[in-house]
Amino acid sequence: MERAHAMNPFAKRESHGSRSLIVYKTLTILSWLLVLVLSVTYSFGSPSDGKRSHNHTIWGQNKHNRTPFSLNPFIADVYWITLLVLQVGYVGHLFSNNSEWVTAAANVGSHFIVNNVLQSAFLLLWVRGHFWIAELMLVLNFFNLTSVYFRHPATPNLVHIPVVSGPLAWNFVALFWCGAAMVGAHSLPARIVANVFIWSFLLYGMFFMLAFKDYTMGLNMSILTASLAVHQFFIKIVAFQWIFAFVIMGVLFAFTLALAIPPYFGKELTFNGNGVVDEDRERQPLLSDEA
Repeated sequence: MERAHAMNPFAKRESHGSRSLIVYKTLTILSWLLVLVLSVTYSFGSPSDGKRSHNHTIWGQNKHNRTPFSLNPFIADVYWITLLVLQVGYVGHLFSNNSEWVTAAANVGSHFIVNNVLQSAFLLLWVRGHFWIAELMLVLNFFNLTSVYFRHPATPNLVHIPVVSGPLAWNFVALFWCGAAMVGAHSLPARIVANVFIWSFLLYGMFFMLAFKDYTMGLNMSILTASLAVHQFFIKIVAFQWIFAFVIMGVLFAFTLALAIPPYFGKELTFNGNGVVDEDRERQPLLSDEA
């Protein structure tokens, strides 16, 4: 058992050897650069291989496949640029002199690398119109990110947001974004079904805020829901989808503020003296004050 634990790259450890840290640092930087390069490349140009009629830029594909879950490019781009910048900070934790920060960052490192690889695969497939396989990549990544959330529920926010909650919220929304394009959700019955499924955004965000008091998931989901709401308003103003999306965004954002603001007015935070949450103390549903 000890040997299996030692060989498991996803195992939680109290400390990491210099060799494993070098591997984490190298693969983390390379996989992050892969996502960055593909994101920039396909934001401005479409692939030249395969069937040209199916190939588009990231947001060209969004425009070509107008569905009830299409997103506003500007808001989604701001979300991703912010996330990528925060991930630079996460990478910096791997080079920190604070051993607790290094351990917290390295413990989620394998999941972050897998996330980057699957996100890169999704981008390559999405811009080529291979929606079914792209959806499979999102499903696999959903399990990966859900796993890291529940296995490491108390990482410091500077690790939690760029590695866990930020990518997880995006992946959840992307499942519907790509899934709608995959099934060609353009008809009236499809829009009616979408009017029901949009409420899963509220349920998903509220689950993490109520069960774990994680306001970062609420904020992430509210931003991405705003991206959907704005785009739906401009592509089909006579519809319920954008109205529901704005309502969901408002509720999520209100609960986010309700959880995020009180600690700044004297409520005890659940960080230790070094600013790092002790992962051995799990987030207590409805009881912990931790975000």
